[in-house]
Amino acid sequence: MTITHIEPQIVEIENAPERPRRFVFVLLDNFTMLCFSCAVEALRIANRMAGRQLYSWSLAGEGGEFARCSAGTEFRLDSDLAELARDDIVLLCGGIDVQLATTKKVLSWLRREARRGVTMGGLCTASYTLARAGLLDGKRATIHWENQDSFAEEFEDVTLTKSVFVVDGNRITTAGGTASIDLMLKLIADHHGEDLANAVADQLIYSAIRTDQDTQRLSIPTRIGVRHPKLSRVIQRMEQAIEDPISPAALAAEVGMSTRQLERLFRRYLSKSPKRYYMELRLQKARNLLMQTDMSVINVALACGFTSPSHFSKCYRAHYDTTPYRERGSHAARLSV
Repeated sequence: MTITHIEPQIVEIENAPERPRRFVFVLLDNFTMLCFSCAVEALRIANRMAGRQLYSWSLAGEGGEFARCSAGTEFRLDSDLAELARDDIVLLCGGIDVQLATTKKVLSWLRREARRGVTMGGLCTASYTLARAGLLDGKRATIHWENQDSFAEEFEDVTLTKSVFVVDGNRITTAGGTASIDLMLKLIADHHGEDLANAVADQLIYSAIRTDQDTQRLSIPTRIGVRHPKLSRVIQRMEQAIEDPISPAALAAEVGMSTRQLERLFRRYLSKSPKRYYMELRLQKARNLLMQTDMSVINVALACGFTSPSHFSKCYRAHYDTTPYRERGSHAARLSV
């Protein structure tokens, strides 16, 4: 069988620019390849479907030589952190341990270019880097759901959302992963129309295009594999009240059932008590804060609804088989290697 190459049907572009719009991808150490590749592929396909070069892109990073993604693959960079044109769009690509990749040089460069009016975006955890540079103060933003707790604690001047992506003026943030596709389709539609964006989505076999109104995590019923409205409402309330836990009796009353009925519901569908499930939610948030912030253990305990460090430590050890202090110490030692 011979596979023949078929040229795409060209999408007519109105008011096409005289020169390509340039994206500068800044690859931070240990960046996530998926969020980067999704963004680049959308631009490449837009050029192909338009039959002309609407977009160009280059790779930049500290040192200007190579950047390694979290999967271990190295990418050759086109440049160091150099001066940009004012109409360039910068997209930082973050990933694992973004705090370490957020160096003084990166922060200084971001602030300098931002003062010149350059549009700045952060893919995945790179929203943290933009926030550290002070570029998201007073703005709406998003970040990967796993980093939401620590981000909210550290950057009080940023309005954090759970959206797939956010465009607020000349600041852009995404939740990571395939959210880069949704963002790029939005930008392509803004620049050159919905027809081109839809053609790009078709080429990507991307049939469920999300907007900035869509949230990044699965719905609670989908996540827990149970479609029971009252159980979903109780879990949602638990997730909203980590710092000030609500008693099982109060939760049961909110959904119009007895405490015993709530107990049976949890044991039937989740094989654990409401109290146990709630405790695991709080400990999960505590672990995220210990790993991702410099908050004291006492403040982490308070932020997760524990009235004393000793009670927090006891519960943490029972669940994770280590103490909060040892957890943080081992994480710090791993980062320093």
